[in-house]
Amino acid sequence: MKELTDIGVIRDVLDRNGFRFSKSMGQNFLTAPWVPQRIADEAGLDGSTGVLEIGPGIGCLTVQLSSRAGRVLSVELDKKLMPILAETLSGYENVEVLFGDILKQDIAALVRDNFAGMRPVVCANLPYNVTSPVLTKLLTSGVIEETTVMVQREVARRICAEPGTADYSAFSIMCAWYCDREILFDVPPDCFVPRPKVTSSVIKLKRRPAPPAEVKDEELFFRVVKAAFAQRRKTLLNALSAGFPGLSRADIEGALTASGISADVRGETLGIYEFAQICDYIGGVMQH
Repeated sequence: MKELTDIGVIRDVLDRNGFRFSKSMGQNFLTAPWVPQRIADEAGLDGSTGVLEIGPGIGCLTVQLSSRAGRVLSVELDKKLMPILAETLSGYENVEVLFGDILKQDIAALVRDNFAGMRPVVCANLPYNVTSPVLTKLLTSGVIEETTVMVQREVARRICAEPGTADYSAFSIMCAWYCDREILFDVPPDCFVPRPKVTSSVIKLKRRPAPPAEVKDEELFFRVVKAAFAQRRKTLLNALSAGFPGLSRADIEGALTASGISADVRGETLGIYEFAQICDYIGGVMQH
């Protein structure tokens, strides 16, 4: 079996197939064998696990997943990798590669059709340029138990950020709404070809059985959060007034007062519970 993180093996298989790295697809292939091994180990796989992998590259993580999981479905956008993956994954009976755009797939249908009776998880070295939309799609699908992925370190910090920190954002809240979040380890730039300009981090997201707060309207909750972070430097009153032009400032101030929150605070200081309260009060005002 060829070591698919060996730079000589990578260059050989890519050159023979006339492959060129695509910057627009955010392609960086791993050259350190410990990285895919550790990612697969951290994912906690066994024969009852079905793994959805996104962006397999030439398959170095896929091979590690195959030896631990019951079944692996790898979704790859770049059709130029077709002959390469046919070669590198030949003989791995529990692996299937689907060529297509993960953002256009029905995640629930993929899980239903490929992992019946199995525990569905995601494990991937995510392409940097689609990290946020891919994670949003996975988390909102409601069918993935755990997600162990490598992302840019700054994105990992944003995903796991707590209220009042510089990295805290609407995306932090969205991730915290759906899952428990943990940064597992960092991966330096010299573990890839081509070498990226940034350090990467591997994170684990475990799906929550229920959101950490109750709201009457989940869509409105996320609208409130988005408005609060749309203009970070503004007070919450001003930010929500801009985000809800159909409501008067007095209405919004009343919702904040009823929630026990000062109109002068900034959204970045509030946690999920406070946003949930504001959401329900604003929802009440909108109904009248």
